[in-house]
Amino acid sequence: MNKDNLQKIILLRHKLHSIAELSNEEHETKEELMHFMTKNTDFEVVDQGAWFYCIKKSDSGDSPIAFRADFDALPIDETISLPYASKQAGVSHKCGHDGHSAVLAGLGLELTGKSVKRTVVLIFQHAEEIGQGGKVCAELIPELHISEIYAFHNLSGYPEGSIVYRSDLTQPASEGLTIRFTGAKSHASNPEQGRNPSFAIADLVFFIRECLHEEHEGMLLCTIVNISAGTKDFGISAGDGELSLTLRAENEAEMAALEKQLLEKAHELASRDGLTVSKEISDVFPETRNDNNALSKVLHSAEQLHFKTKEMHDLWRASEDFGWYQKKCSGAIFYIGNGENYPSLHTAAYDFNDNILGTAVDMLIRLSEEE
Repeated sequence: MNKDNLQKIILLRHKLHSIAELSNEEHETKEELMHFMTKNTDFEVVDQGAWFYCIKKSDSGDSPIAFRADFDALPIDETISLPYASKQAGVSHKCGHDGHSAVLAGLGLELTGKSVKRTVVLIFQHAEEIGQGGKVCAELIPELHISEIYAFHNLSGYPEGSIVYRSDLTQPASEGLTIRFTGAKSHASNPEQGRNPSFAIADLVFFIRECLHEEHEGMLLCTIVNISAGTKDFGISAGDGELSLTLRAENEAEMAALEKQLLEKAHELASRDGLTVSKEISDVFPETRNDNNALSKVLHSAEQLHFKTKEMHDLWRASEDFGWYQKKCSGAIFYIGNGENYPSLHTAAYDFNDNILGTAVDMLIRLSEEE
């Protein structure tokens, strides 16, 4: 990568880090990126509201190729000393989306002033952390007749600069499920006069363990993230409560089946105890499943650049909304190692490793040239 361009995206990354914003609140982040692309590249910048894309057209009749980066941050305090530390209390880029977007901007810089073999589309996406942005942005795929899409994610625990990959399923589907029970309060001395949901919630928790002991085609998890009922007023028997769960599965169909099983049990328990039930679904992520042809192009690009590759044998259990794009066209996501002992993503000690910015840009450039 051109050294001047590399310095530009390092500074851009640091700026994005300092103005970190949560999902669906990335207004300044988006404006900063749009300004950078307008000022420094010859791509056409197209505003889409919460997100935007940039396009450089080719005279060839080949269908466009797309690259995607996310730009939302996390609700984690910045506790490490950085000259570009987040200015927003309780919000910081602890997943590296500032780096992802800087890399995509770097691809735009490197392609500026050059002809491209096929039309190149750069998608700058909002709200990845809650699984919403990808679903919205993926509608661009059929609109522009995009036939291939690629993305990368930085990943700790692997050698710095290595290209990490996994065939087929690389990250699982997941969703947040909250089940609410509503009964009736009573004086704590007369609990029989009310309808306390606590026993139904407790029985549902034990039922989860039974469900997970059943045979499944692939990994199936149900993680309890919150249990609540009533208040700490010792004179009142609880009249409402809820159980929040994260469902995670290699197979979306198995996750849907588990959700159905849990809701049926919840209604059975509610009927037993005179309660009503409601549900809320949050943070829905699809399976992220690499297309073999697209992944082969990733590996060929790495080979041409003489980058070391490392196969990811075990599924990375974190979910990723890039799967929404893969439902629309051929695509692959790969990973670039931060370092084997580098701080983990989503921890306070983490900051994107600037040493891999050039590696990532070079990979995307090479992919844009693949036949």
